[in-house]
Amino acid sequence: MEILSLLNIYGIVVLLAMLYFYIREVRGSLYTLLFALSCVASSVYGFLAGTWPFGVIEFIWFVFSFRKYMNLRKKPAL
Repeated sequence: MEILSLLNIYGIVVLLAMLYFYIREVRGSLYTLLFALSCVASSVYGFLAGTWPFGVIEFIWFVFSFRKYMNLRKKPAL
């Protein structure tokens, strides 16, 4: 197995994006949406890497994050 295969590079980029957007969530709902989308990308990585439990958990994270984003959009800004 190559350490720096295209799949591994994709996984590293996606997980770094998830971390970045998670940290930035307090700055606005757009970051919550971007975090949710990066969870989908991470889920895809999990399935492509053959680790389906990781893919399933990341998809569940997407569902919860997207619901959080939708709820944030409904709230009026202070």
